[in-house]
Amino acid sequence: MDFRVYVEPQLQGAGFSAQREAAQLAEDLGFEGFFRSDHYLADGVGWERPGPTDCWLTLAGIARETRTIRLGSLVSSVTMRLPGPLAIQVSQVDDMSGGRVELGLGAGWHKDEHEAFGVPFPERRFRLLEEQLRIIKGLWSTPTGSTFGFEGAHYRLSGAPALPSTWQQPHPPIIVGGRGRVRTPELAARYADEYNVGMVSPDAAAGFFALVREKCEEAGRPATALTYSVVLVVCCGTSQTEVADRAGRMRRGVAELRATGLCGSPAELADKVGRYQDAGATRIYLQFLDITDHDHMELVGHQVITQFS
Repeated sequence: MDFRVYVEPQLQGAGFSAQREAAQLAEDLGFEGFFRSDHYLADGVGWERPGPTDCWLTLAGIARETRTIRLGSLVSSVTMRLPGPLAIQVSQVDDMSGGRVELGLGAGWHKDEHEAFGVPFPERRFRLLEEQLRIIKGLWSTPTGSTFGFEGAHYRLSGAPALPSTWQQPHPPIIVGGRGRVRTPELAARYADEYNVGMVSPDAAAGFFALVREKCEEAGRPATALTYSVVLVVCCGTSQTEVADRAGRMRRGVAELRATGLCGSPAELADKVGRYQDAGATRIYLQFLDITDHDHMELVGHQVITQFS
C-alpha cells in the first residue's frame, strides 16, 4: 500500500506557498505523492476567500522545489482544458520534475465553475473525455520527426508536431476515476494506468474495482495492468477530543467522516486501511481538508503510513 496526499486548495483559498509547504512536508514524511484538485471555484462557497490557483501552474512550481514526491491532478476536467495544450503542459511539468508527474483526467461536473469563468459546459461529456484520452496519448507517443493528426466528433488535429519526450516512457501515467458503472470502467480499462474511486466504503470499492477488471478482460487487457486506488478524507487524532476538534475545524461531522473516510485514532485508521487493502486497493489518496494543519499530516505520516511500509 502506498499513500499520497490529496488537497483541494479552492476550498480554503490556499495559495502557492501553502501548497508548496504541504508538498515538501509530505515528501519529508515519506508520502509517495502530492496531488491536488483542478478547480477554480469551491462548490457552494462564496467569494469571501482568496482567488483560486491553477493546478498545473502550481504543480510546475512545486516540481522545482521538491525532489522525489510524485505530483499530479485529481482530476483535470476536459471541459476546462483543450487536449493539445494540456498534453504540452503535463509533458513540460514532467520534464521540470524529472519524471514525477501523473495526469488525472475526468469529464467534469462543476457547472457553476464554468459559468463563473465563462467556459461552456456541454451536457454530454464522456465523448469529450474519450477523445482527449486518445489525443493526449497520441501526442505523447508521436516519434520525433513525425506529426500527429486526429479527427473526431469534437476535436480535430492536423500536423501536430511531436512533443519533447517525457521522462517517463511510454508516457506519464494516466488516472481515470469516478463512480460511474458503465462508461467510466470502460474508459479506465482502455486508456488508464490507474482507476480511482472516492469516498466509498471498502465493500463498494471492491465492487467498482470488479467492474473495471471485467472491462479489462473484455478489452483484452490484463486487469493487473492498472493500479486500483481510493480517495478518502482523513481526520486523525490521539484522543477522541482531538478527533472531534479537528473535524470541527474541517467543518465536518465525526459520524460523517467515519462513514466514508478515515476517522479516529492512528490504530483505527490503520485497521480501516487494511479493509481497503483487502478490497483490492493498493494506493490511498488521503484528503487533508486543512492544508495548513501540519501536525495532522505529521501524525498520519509517523503513526499510520509507517505501519504499511
